[in-house]
Amino acid sequence: MSRPTKRSDIWFKKFRYDKSKDSPREARSVLLVVVALIAAATFQAGVNPPGGVWQDGEHAGRAIYASHKRAFYVFLITNTSALSTCILVIVSLTYRFPFHFEILAASGLMMITYASAVFAVIPHETVRFCYLLIPALVPFLIRCLGYFFKKYCMAENESQIRSQEEGEEHDGQAGDEQV
Repeated sequence: MSRPTKRSDIWFKKFRYDKSKDSPREARSVLLVVVALIAAATFQAGVNPPGGVWQDGEHAGRAIYASHKRAFYVFLITNTSALSTCILVIVSLTYRFPFHFEILAASGLMMITYASAVFAVIPHETVRFCYLLIPALVPFLIRCLGYFFKKYCMAENESQIRSQEEGEEHDGQAGDEQV
């Protein structure tokens, strides 16, 4: 029994990725545009934190939002993770493109610029270096762990399957010889 189609499902189907109509090149282009927009928004949010900065007094030039420690940590960690993930996707989608090294260098420099801007507007007693470093590295570490898991664990799994299949072939041949 099929589920009833909603009006929202019908219009959404037009925009989904379809292997028969959409080329990987088009999908890559769309992903690059979307990821670049998200990267720009997260970069801007880190440089100009929500609520702005104090204009007067001893905290002038510091983020107002930083006075709400827990909420600010959530913002800082998620924003940094989002920017780092966007950079990972951009670097991955442009792999082996012309000027890939330059894209990689610019992405790294953009993360350094982001970190220095965040440290410039955040009160020094509020934030620690690890609150930026760890969320920035997590997407890259997850990607690397996924790569190594796929390469080594799946290869080991395939070799076990092959050895079992070979064992079954040898058992079948031994059975034929006994008859």
